[in-house]
Amino acid sequence: MPAHFGPRYIGEKTSGRYHDCTAMTVSYLTDREKLAAYLPAPFEVAEEAVVTVYYVCNKQVDWLAGHGYNMIAVNAAVVYNGEQEQLSGTYCLVIWENLTDPILVGREVQGIPKIYADIPEHSIHGGNWSCNASHFGHKIIDIAISNLEPLSAEDVAAGQQAQEGKDHPMTWRYMPAIGGFGEAAVNEPVTFPSENNFTDVWTGEGCVDWARLTWEQNPTQYHIVNALQALPVLAYLPALVTKGSTNLVLPERWTRTLR
Repeated sequence: MPAHFGPRYIGEKTSGRYHDCTAMTVSYLTDREKLAAYLPAPFEVAEEAVVTVYYVCNKQVDWLAGHGYNMIAVNAAVVYNGEQEQLSGTYCLVIWENLTDPILVGREVQGIPKIYADIPEHSIHGGNWSCNASHFGHKIIDIAISNLEPLSAEDVAAGQQAQEGKDHPMTWRYMPAIGGFGEAAVNEPVTFPSENNFTDVWTGEGCVDWARLTWEQNPTQYHIVNALQALPVLAYLPALVTKGSTNLVLPERWTRTLR
């Protein structure tokens, strides 16, 4: 959109490669029943009810002519029990991004639930990493990771090899019919694989601090933030800081509808 001007340029310069990605990942156990309330059937909470919050600073993005953007996403560990497929992976609850272009592409082409937020680049003070997101001048979340220890190159390679073929990011592609609420034009589960290559990995202790917002503070998103804030943190899992690259265009594993 707008379709009358034709599609945007797609050629040899517009690969899906993100050459410089720095990420902070914090995971925690939460209440199974409360998390299940946000998963449409046939998605189910995995054996462990894990919520993963991650921030990524994306730089040197090919399809953006070298420009970049920041994002904060929230995933749930799930199992997909479809009529023809059974997959274990993650379910994307929401992604905030600070640039319109990837929001539109992710929503319209892949069906990923992306929305806008102000997300400044992460900061590092005394070895402690932190980042945040806000909208309309009101904080959404603070993320912090401390006590970082590097993983060896061998451990990084072994970890990536162990995850090969197990990366199944999923979500629900919903687009309302013309006129707004109620009837859906598109209503289907999808998966959107990607490929990450890490050059450096550190493990540490992480925490997240969700805000509690009013309609007046964030009229379009407060219900999302408050729902995530209401999911209790029962125990934190080891946090990660990673550096590396990402490829979002995998012809052999492109975004598709689940069956």
